[in-house]
Amino acid sequence: MNHEEGIFTGHNGLKITASTIGPKTGFPVLLAHGGGQTRHAWTKVLDELGNAGYRATAIDMRGHGASEWASDGAYDMRDFARDLVAVSKQLDSPPALVGASLGGIAGMIAAGLLAPSSISSLTLVDIAPKMEAAGVSRVVGFMQAHMKDGFSSPDEAARIIAEYMPQREKRQGTGKLDRYLRKRDDGRYYWHWDPNFIHHVTRTRDNASDAQDDGFSRLSEAAGKLKQPVHLIRGGSSDMVSEEAVAHFQTLVPRAVFTDIADAGHMVVGDRNDAFCSAIISFLNSTHNRGDAT
Repeated sequence: MNHEEGIFTGHNGLKITASTIGPKTGFPVLLAHGGGQTRHAWTKVLDELGNAGYRATAIDMRGHGASEWASDGAYDMRDFARDLVAVSKQLDSPPALVGASLGGIAGMIAAGLLAPSSISSLTLVDIAPKMEAAGVSRVVGFMQAHMKDGFSSPDEAARIIAEYMPQREKRQGTGKLDRYLRKRDDGRYYWHWDPNFIHHVTRTRDNASDAQDDGFSRLSEAAGKLKQPVHLIRGGSSDMVSEEAVAHFQTLVPRAVFTDIADAGHMVVGDRNDAFCSAIISFLNSTHNRGDAT
């Protein structure tokens, strides 16, 4: 099956680029990636969902990939959540939302606080209201490290990624990282996302001593209001979502299905793609009629 490329309209008219696969009558599934990623992180997942009969759409979140950058610097989590609501309303029916990290945070806010009726179910990929500070710092630190000077070549970027994720098979820089890098006029390569996104994340964290508590409270409130079927997937070796965080989430959403994927870190989709696809399709099959989007 070929991926269909298209454009959705996000919040305040911002253009959101997407890839879609699967039968037009299939139940819609919307996939939202993590911070610093693009829709291409879901390529294998899209194929598996399409083969299973779902109409699956992966988007580039605002400021990422081929989607528009927010000229006003609007990168609050509610801005990402509003985009998910806007895109969901352009699908044939409320989709099953699968959100990894950033996409999951936005999904909780969208499904719990902003527009519950726009999301039919929610799968959270290694994200919960209670996040480990050390894991968050590691991710943010990696994203900050090469924003200013970029890389001399895709191969250098591949080496840096390999150092960040030593357990993952090393990518070949040429041809494999083109979707994640932009070559600028200075001849150097930079990540394929708006630097203002991470500036906003760090500014919010650094300027407000209680920012972490505020985020925890907001996400806990959102999780507690979820009425849809919910699936929490954790990487068994995650440094972002601990077993304590899972237990806390289960007190907020006691009916939630939980899957722990062994030998996977925070980047569950890339670490154990086969196990991940099996888990989400099993949940979706038990929750939705995949052949009927009406």
